[in-house]
Amino acid sequence: MLGDELTAARSFRAQAKAANTIRAYTSDWNQFEGWCDERGLEPRPARPEAVATYLAALAMAGRADSTIGRHLAAIGWKHRQEGLVAPTARDERMVIADTLAGIRRERRTRPSQKKAAITAKDLAAMIGAADGEGIRSIRDRAVLSLGMAAALRRSELVALEWRDVEMLDKGLKLTLRHSKTDQEGEGQVIAVPVGKALKPVERLTAWLAVRGKTAGPLFYQIDPQGRLINKPMSDRSIARLIQKYAGRAGLNAEKVAGHSLRAGFLTEASRAGATIAKMQEVSRHKKVEVLLGYVRSADLFDDHAGDGFL
Repeated sequence: MLGDELTAARSFRAQAKAANTIRAYTSDWNQFEGWCDERGLEPRPARPEAVATYLAALAMAGRADSTIGRHLAAIGWKHRQEGLVAPTARDERMVIADTLAGIRRERRTRPSQKKAAITAKDLAAMIGAADGEGIRSIRDRAVLSLGMAAALRRSELVALEWRDVEMLDKGLKLTLRHSKTDQEGEGQVIAVPVGKALKPVERLTAWLAVRGKTAGPLFYQIDPQGRLINKPMSDRSIARLIQKYAGRAGLNAEKVAGHSLRAGFLTEASRAGATIAKMQEVSRHKKVEVLLGYVRSADLFDDHAGDGFL
């Protein structure tokens, strides 16, 4: 009886983190372990000094603050999974905390280089650049249009499965089973209208005709020979896809990334006069303050204080 209960406890513990989080942590841990192996360091239990140096190496490589923080969380997670004390709990000299603080302070002095939002007009040009009726072009058009229409994060795009799509007369409903703002996996539903310009429903329908209506990832990988691979696209491939078609459409590919579709939806929705509440239905932001940032960016020149005299 006790054995069964211990097994159940381990199972519940393993499910404490969303599947996407566990995948990210596992990848981050593998990178840390490889970094340690290359330098002759012991990855577990990791010394706080080694962890601090690794975080500095990530910063030197240009990794974002949020990514560096996730790597640190992954290292702690792996230690706890194996019954070890996390390096941060053994860091009496605070070398990890001081290194993180130094990285953030140094970056605050740099000019911001946020990726630009993609406008609906620019996205239409990018979709047009994905011309032809090849499997890759059909898939990529669906990814681009759905990514903006549902204000999806790239991690959410690649996590979608065929079962998450419900076609309706007015458009489609997407069920997100896990997302950044839904770590417990309660599920969130997004309505996507048919659309007259970007036509997300039409483009997704075209992709499903190629993909087939079978269980599995909504957006499969495609090999160099144009054959479907029974694996979901990676979040990095979404970013590369966006940059590829931005370049083909004559845009600056270096200024856009995976988040640009989501940011584009919010910026365009604000310009079109959508209310914060309706924007929040699609974006699923828990903090209205974040949405207000998009509204301010979109309305920067509207009713400008200097219009009457400049």
